[in-house]
Amino acid sequence: MGVRRKAREIALQIIYSTDTNSQDVKDTLNMYWEQNPTEHEVVEFTNILVVGAIDNMAKIDELITKYTKNWNLSRMASVDRNILRVAIYELVFYKETPVNVVINEAVELAKKFSTNESGGFVNGILDKVKEVRDEQDAQPSGDKKRD
Repeated sequence: MGVRRKAREIALQIIYSTDTNSQDVKDTLNMYWEQNPTEHEVVEFTNILVVGAIDNMAKIDELITKYTKNWNLSRMASVDRNILRVAIYELVFYKETPVNVVINEAVELAKKFSTNESGGFVNGILDKVKEVRDEQDAQPSGDKKRD
């Protein structure tokens, strides 16, 4: 398994844990790394994804709500919600990964960790959210909003 795929899986697990158990993210990260020694590149990218998703959670959840018509976040499967959080952070805020890679990786996570329908659900939402990144990328560099 590649470094970034492994990091995305771990990020999902940590964000899922903090979401479902109301745990502090830094405590959860520290405990995870103590119990699971991992190569530096995986730790580094996982930390970027987790901290970034948590720090931007309100904006990310607004995007999820905007593009999931008639769905309340609390009604959404927790795994799907947290896959979307990690992917939207990487798609809209991190931006170093190509759009198609972010979407494909999120769909693979959904297929692996959620229901049969989750891959299509995640793909559909992220396909709409990528428009946000497209709009940001289309703005002249001096006009881009800083988050």
